[in-house]
Amino acid sequence: MGFGGNLKKQKVDLLLLIAIIIIAIFGVIMIYSASYIWAEYKFNDPYKFVKHQALFLAIGMILLYIVSKINYYTYFDNANLLLLGCIILLILVLIPGIGTIRNGSRSWFGIGSFGIQPSEFTKLALLIFTSRYLTKNIKGIKDIKKGVLPVIGLTLLIFGLIMLQPDFGTGTILVMSIMGLLFISGVKFSFFTRIGMVGILGVIGLIIAAPYRVARILSFLNPWKDPLGSGFQIIQSLYAIGPGGLFGFGFGNSRQKHFYLPEPQTDFIFSIISEEFGFMGVIIVTTLFLIIIIRGFQIARNCKDLFGKFLVSGIIFGLSFQTVLNLMVVVGLIPVTGVTLPFLSYGGSSLLITLISMGIVLNVSRYQK
Repeated sequence: MGFGGNLKKQKVDLLLLIAIIIIAIFGVIMIYSASYIWAEYKFNDPYKFVKHQALFLAIGMILLYIVSKINYYTYFDNANLLLLGCIILLILVLIPGIGTIRNGSRSWFGIGSFGIQPSEFTKLALLIFTSRYLTKNIKGIKDIKKGVLPVIGLTLLIFGLIMLQPDFGTGTILVMSIMGLLFISGVKFSFFTRIGMVGILGVIGLIIAAPYRVARILSFLNPWKDPLGSGFQIIQSLYAIGPGGLFGFGFGNSRQKHFYLPEPQTDFIFSIISEEFGFMGVIIVTTLFLIIIIRGFQIARNCKDLFGKFLVSGIIFGLSFQTVLNLMVVVGLIPVTGVTLPFLSYGGSSLLITLISMGIVLNVSRYQK
């Protein structure tokens, strides 16, 4: 049962739970607003995307409730099996006829009109495995060769499998989450400066190796150089954010979703939120994210055992990095990465794994000091 089972149970963190429910429901509402015009045009069904997302939300909320009741040391005992299963799925999805190509990436298993993305589940499995590894080897973590390199090697292996799809955004979030865990575990700071230099060189190599990534960099530097091509998406995103003002144009009244901003229900849904609800909408959404992130780190800090501290910290690191990267993209601070906005962007796998992860955090909140 693990350490957590020896502590007196408390109620889950109520503030965190309320913030999760509000932002997840708001996400489904905004997916309808952002997608109904595109869905009606392409599928002759304005509710196409919102029906799918609502189904995943219902399943996700049930899973969140179930997971919040399962002692988190269950994952400690099964970390190896979970990660092995996810690695096998990452390999299978690359095989033609098994994996499904969407938007140029072979990242999904197609199940009817639905798609399951194994890389999303692998992110959580690797966080569980790394948290277990660090808990068992915390005394030897100062030794880079014996304590850290095994984690780096495994992370790079999984990153490589994800890049074969290719999915640079998901791979980046995965690596950054593991780096965050290593940092709080006490790894020497000099290691991060060295690995950071290697990482920068690696990113440059990946960008040069793929022409579409080079186009994204060039469009980021000057989107107006190709306003109808590589710069189109970010220009339309800024056109959505800019006119929103204090209160926006009102729910359902976005102009950029009328075939200007491509597939606005996915990576750029925050642009539609800004356009329809203005600065106040941005403040409300940002506040909900801050509540989730701050409460998450407080739960990690108050946890009585290392595994719970590492696991919650890793989950919140991943959520934080993904949120910040998405917001930086939609306001034009970094090139387009394909990273979705947690809770809000359309995507069943992303929503499911986010809610499952939050269920784990809520369970850990039951066993506090």
